[in-house]
Amino acid sequence: MFAVIKTGGKQYRVAADDVLKIEKIVGEVGDIVTLGTVLAYGEGENVTLGAPFIDGASVAAEVVQQGKAKTVIAFKKRRRQNSRRKQGHRQLLTTVRISEILTDGAKPSKKAAAKKEAPKAEAKSAEAETAAAPLFKAPKGKGDDLTEIKGIGPVAAGQLNEQGITTFKQIAALTDEDIAKIDEAMPFSADQIGDWRDQAKELAK
Repeated sequence: MFAVIKTGGKQYRVAADDVLKIEKIVGEVGDIVTLGTVLAYGEGENVTLGAPFIDGASVAAEVVQQGKAKTVIAFKKRRRQNSRRKQGHRQLLTTVRISEILTDGAKPSKKAAAKKEAPKAEAKSAEAETAAAPLFKAPKGKGDDLTEIKGIGPVAAGQLNEQGITTFKQIAALTDEDIAKIDEAMPFSADQIGDWRDQAKELAK
């Protein structure tokens, strides 16, 4: 049996045991997630079509991996105006393995893989530390308007502020190791951050 599902604004034709990469969905490795937007399912010539979706139909999938796609670079330059903009994007992706196609409101038969539980006190402490600790320590005083750097909008500026990056001087002083750390933890590419660093050096003077 196959099904056509919609997730992340894209459509996929799937069958049991298929492995595919889709735009990020919430879940840890080993979790069973349900993709409930089914446009069609069937076997051979016997196909049921939705209008646009099929009530009670869903697809169960196991989360195999959480990761990122390759960096896509968008570069724009205006001739004779000393204007250029370089922006990178790394799409967050989830790799899933299709477990089964469900109809008539059925529930997934496969359960999530058992996870080793750490002692409660240690688990809570580690979780709180991970959630609370930013990547960098913000300097005292009022921060700069990071949106003056081309390629940093209000949303990106807010994300950088949350990670302790609030001034041009901080961005200008980023090392290659710092850039790699930001690239790993945030949805910005190394090339993009390097361009911000070059602009920040001029603004920090």
